This record gives sequence, C-alpha cells and structure tokens, in this order.
Amino acid sequence: MEEEKQYKVLLIGDSDVGKTSIVKRFSDDTFDEEVLTTIGVEFKMKEVKVDGKKVDLCIWDTAGQEKFRALISSYYRGAHGIILTYDVTKRDTFENLNYWLNEVENFANRSNLVKLLVGNKIDKENREISREEGAEFAKKKAMLFIECSAKTKIGIQQAFEELAQKIIESPQNTQSSSSSSQQRQKTVKIEEEEPQYQGCSC
Repeated sequence: MEEEKQYKVLLIGDSDVGKTSIVKRFSDDTFDEEVLTTIGVEFKMKEVKVDGKKVDLCIWDTAGQEKFRALISSYYRGAHGIILTYDVTKRDTFENLNYWLNEVENFANRSNLVKLLVGNKIDKENREISREEGAEFAKKKAMLFIECSAKTKIGIQQAFEELAQKIIESPQNTQSSSSSSQQRQKTVKIEEEEPQYQGCSC
C-alpha cells in the first residue's frame, strides 16, 4: 500500500491579503466575496498528488492582525512550507514582507524550509506591485514565486503543487515523514467537512 505523507504548510502575511480565500479555493473550490477575519489560526487538510505520490498538506491559515502574532509564532515550529502572501493592489502588504520573513527566521525550526511568495488578487485592476517586482523580491530572498487570484482560481492549484513538489524533493523530509506522522490521526478525505484545527498535530 502506498505510504501517505503529511506536511505542514503555514500561510502568513498581513490581514486582508486573501489568505483564507486562497485556502478555501484550494481545499473546497469555493470563494466568498465577504470573508470573516481569521481569529488566531484555522486548519484545513487536502490530499494532492505529486509525481504519482500522495501528499497530505496540513494547511494552517493564520491571522495577520498584530494582536494575534504572539499566538501564531508557536505555529511556525515544525512547518515544512511557508506561503508568504501579499495583495498586489496594496503596496503596504508588500512592504511588510520583510517583517514576516523575520518572523520565519526567528520561529521556524527547519533548515530545509520551503518558502513560496504569493501575490494575490491579480483579478483586480488597481495593481500597485508588478509581477516583475514580486519576482525580483522572491529571487533575492530565495523563495519560489507565483501570482494568483482566489476569485478566479488562477494560480491556486499550481501554487500548492509547486510548494509540495519542493517539499518532497528534500531528502530530510522524505526520511522524517514516517516518524513525524506517528501521532497524527487518520487522513480526512477532502470531500468531508473539516474542523478548524483538529485532526493534525503537525
């Protein structure tokens, strides 16, 4: 029987950049124009296939508000992948990326952590950050890069699949996947409704 592997992915970035919408589009293929602000951390799990291998992504959607940041810092530990998100129509969310990268540096504990920079809301016309500027920033910080729209679905599936691909390419992750999943519960299929943050201790 093919072994299933679970990897922890953390979405970070300023409030209102669309992190929750990205997760919902990827996990449930839904989009709401009005999304309630995330309180603390919310959890989703989805199975993807990369090179024929089943990969369960434990996706942690974090609040961007300052009052929750002390709480969220503990969730960086054990993360295999980080999705750092900004809104292409809001310059300040791009300028704050260095703050979030410092948080990763301070609290993440994996030397082989994979980081993906995502510019969201490309469906909107009032763009303030060009694709070239986002790509250049990602290159300087040694991150993967993609632009997407949670509203139109553009780039969403690709973003998670590329991140998963890079994660499973790491020999350290391949070797540690069995031991890191010993205390996790059985995988919940994506057709079932997920609780906010139960079912995965990664």
